[in-house]
Amino acid sequence: MSHLAPTLADLSSAELAAGFRAGEFDPVAVLDAVAERAAACEPTLNALWHEDFEAARMSAAESAARWRAGEPRSPLDGVPVTIKENIAKRGVAMPAGNAAGDPQPVACDAPVTAHLRAAGALVFASTVMPDWGMLSSGVSSRHGITRSPLDPALTTGGSSSGAGAAAAAGYGPIHIGTDIGGSIRLPGTWLGLATLKPSFGRVPLDAPYLGRAAGPIARRVSDLVAAMDIIGRPDVRDYSQLPPLDGDYTVADYSVVGKRIAVLTDAGCGMPTDPEVAATVTAAAGLFEAEGAEVTSIEPFMDERLLNDIDRFWRVRSWADYKRLDSDDQRKILPYVAQWCLAGADIPGSELMRCYHGIQEMRRATVAATAEFDLVLSPVAPVAAFPAEWPMPFNDPTQTMGHISFTVPYNMSEQPAASVNAGYTVDGRTVGLQIAGRRFDDAGVLAAAAWFEARAEVPQPVRVVG
Repeated sequence: MSHLAPTLADLSSAELAAGFRAGEFDPVAVLDAVAERAAACEPTLNALWHEDFEAARMSAAESAARWRAGEPRSPLDGVPVTIKENIAKRGVAMPAGNAAGDPQPVACDAPVTAHLRAAGALVFASTVMPDWGMLSSGVSSRHGITRSPLDPALTTGGSSSGAGAAAAAGYGPIHIGTDIGGSIRLPGTWLGLATLKPSFGRVPLDAPYLGRAAGPIARRVSDLVAAMDIIGRPDVRDYSQLPPLDGDYTVADYSVVGKRIAVLTDAGCGMPTDPEVAATVTAAAGLFEAEGAEVTSIEPFMDERLLNDIDRFWRVRSWADYKRLDSDDQRKILPYVAQWCLAGADIPGSELMRCYHGIQEMRRATVAATAEFDLVLSPVAPVAAFPAEWPMPFNDPTQTMGHISFTVPYNMSEQPAASVNAGYTVDGRTVGLQIAGRRFDDAGVLAAAAWFEARAEVPQPVRVVG
């Protein structure tokens, strides 16, 4: 293994904008640094599904001209960005991580992609994901295995696996993923990143779905804020979108003094929390308390029934996708995912409705348990990173997704939840702190994450490349 030497590819979006403005370097030089980094890392990491540095370089030259004229479109003009393969990018196919069929290029950009392009960002690549996004790893029947830049033997997390790997490796400062049960935040905890799963409807989607959100993944909270200022704006194609945000995604002079903060280290269901993970979260809560927050431990509000209900609901959804395939394409689906969704075959409608009502009960319970608090601190996942070859933190597709009990409640309650690196296990694996807030308070959650990032001063993970 060899350490990655810092280059222009590692600068924050604010540092890039400052350099562009001062004429110290231009977007073409930055894109070249990103291309060089990707060329060095991709044989090991396998983060990118589609890349087009040639087209991006033309856009970079146009951006450079705008900066020289003092007329950038936005602070992200000329900043390299990747998007997950299930977010439409004009002219690029969307195989959803699986090897079935022959997916064709799409005709239109998704709202997120369109907003980024309009801002002048350089959308140079789509990042990989596992089959249908139904794994919390980088294992895919189409793409193979995506590996961690921190240790290629370990998982990236998923399903925003490629986005997480690209962020951790420094393929530019901002990467966009999606999250329906933890798929943005899980790469966050297992790669030592900053992430945001926004309030439902805050970032527009052209295919909204129960609990699904798109959001940014980065190495710094400031880049999450910069991304949200662009992608967290309305688009009429999202019929679930929230009203336009009044202002931006920053909170001036943020303080935790007097904030009511809950701490939860036992989810009440799923996998038990590793003591090292729990201790890291408890220490983080102590920092908030020492600075004047009112910190209270709360009891679990999830249970096995609620976790089982949403797991079964998703199995039925994926079974419907699987069943539509012909026999040849069914054989191309990752065997773990095929076996997992088989348990959703021929579920009676009455049982599916019971599971749906279970999801609504999860939503009610989450809001009721957290409503009196400004923030809720918890682990992102109950365990640290596992081997890259494993589809899940366990290798049994008959098991419920017992690792998402801290994350999935906030998808269903539609509340924002960020993650930020909070420390390391004894053997050096990263542990993320989840910071959830009240619905619509995305700016407050980001401010709390930035506050913790600055106060805790957790060292950045060391990246290596094979």
